[in-house]
Amino acid sequence: MLVVMHKQASAEDIDRVVAEVKRMNLTPHPMPGALRTAIGITGNTGAVDPRRLEVLPGVLELIRVTKPYKLASREMHLDDTYVKLPQTTIGPGTFTVIAGPCSVESEEMILRTAEFLMARGVRLMRAGAFKPRTSPYSFQGMGLAGLKILDRARERTGIGIVTELLDTENADAVEEVADIIQIGARNMQNFSLLKRVGKARKPVLLKRGMAATLEEWLMSAEYVMAGGNYNVVLCERGVRTFSDHSRNTLDLSVVPPVKKLSHLPIVVDPSHGTGKRDYVPPMALAAMAAGADGLLIEIHPEPDRALSDGAQSLDFTAFERLLGQLRALAKPLERTMN
Repeated sequence: MLVVMHKQASAEDIDRVVAEVKRMNLTPHPMPGALRTAIGITGNTGAVDPRRLEVLPGVLELIRVTKPYKLASREMHLDDTYVKLPQTTIGPGTFTVIAGPCSVESEEMILRTAEFLMARGVRLMRAGAFKPRTSPYSFQGMGLAGLKILDRARERTGIGIVTELLDTENADAVEEVADIIQIGARNMQNFSLLKRVGKARKPVLLKRGMAATLEEWLMSAEYVMAGGNYNVVLCERGVRTFSDHSRNTLDLSVVPPVKKLSHLPIVVDPSHGTGKRDYVPPMALAAMAAGADGLLIEIHPEPDRALSDGAQSLDFTAFERLLGQLRALAKPLERTMN
């Protein structure tokens, strides 16, 4: 259920509706808009009696939300969501590039990458301190020591940090360092973890699961938003199919439906989506053309010596060339590069 308030509704009118929703043992979600405030209602297992709300001062109308993902749906929140960070803003009309190595390998490498990115206008760096790997014998990341390196890189360069959270045990440590908390594909339906980041003070980048439908993906976003954290960025990173010419199948066809059904911004990860560095630039350009709000790209000063995902990482020269191509494409598409 969505309670739409009159344009002239006062703060007291809105507070009165919120209080009444709580008295009904439901959860109100006030959502200020450009023209009026709407109040989403969650927590009901059956139909909500509209009579208790429609008679309150300032209420314009009540709209029944049909989608199971209520807070993530455009039915409940018509306006696009912009995730605002100290370094930049992610949302429609802009195009935000997030780049960096798959994992934190050393302080020297992270600082070198952060300085390179900042010098080229890229304000967000991705790097994993904790790494989920298919093999238990593969490099698992530097853990808490890696988080400290990322923290020092932000302090010295001003770059924003995007890093992955694998479990609730390390949630406080990751939240302290990250500007955006990444939830990886393998954890898209780790509901305990989603509930935890729903209480976080930092935005969440939610990757699509390897075999997840669009509805399942948006329902995972709903878990985060139901906890009170409305700053969610979706990330398409490829799904598993029968194709063997790339690591995954990058599903760019999901971008327009996401835009139609949800108000949340979406970025695309062509590095994991293809698994091969030669394929990353063309798919990155295609992602911009498809309407994505940004990219998540793996780069490394020496990809062939990377401890993880070197085969899909661009070196600095290739990444700089891609940035130039993206800037050239952004102009006719009326996008502003962040």
